[in-house]
Amino acid sequence: MHSVVVGVTPGQPPVVVLHAAAFAARFQTDLVCAHVNPGRFVTAEAADGSVSSSSIDPDFGDEREGEFDAELAAALGEILAPTGAAWRPLALAGDVARALGHLADTLDASMIVVGAHEHSVSGSIQEFFNRSIGVQLAHQQSRPVVIIPARAPGVRSYLPGKE
Repeated sequence: MHSVVVGVTPGQPPVVVLHAAAFAARFQTDLVCAHVNPGRFVTAEAADGSVSSSSIDPDFGDEREGEFDAELAAALGEILAPTGAAWRPLALAGDVARALGHLADTLDASMIVVGAHEHSVSGSIQEFFNRSIGVQLAHQQSRPVVIIPARAPGVRSYLPGKE
């Protein structure tokens, strides 16, 4: 079974996760909702892609930051409940593109789904210097990377039983 990996963040448009769930349904596989905390580094890794991590700055570190955010998990549960998608949350650490790519390699994922940044002056400057995660993944990965526009239309017609 080749999971679909989707990068998730608080405040992200639900359409990103809904498209990822639609892909998972089409491939008849599960969905792994991965949140990467760049303020942490990986200390151990399990075969299922889960990691143990520590704060980059131990003076300000909170061990709860290594766990998947409960509010984000609840929001994902609400978004995904109508889809019937089998999904699991996963907390990762480090560089976002590298962490998502490594997870996809570990799980032999069928694809990686990420959301595009909203267009704004500060977002454009940030993307100019940091390049978007989707672009980084596209240059580093041998598997498909799907970038969902922030203002993409809904996916109701793509979900099984919703046509």
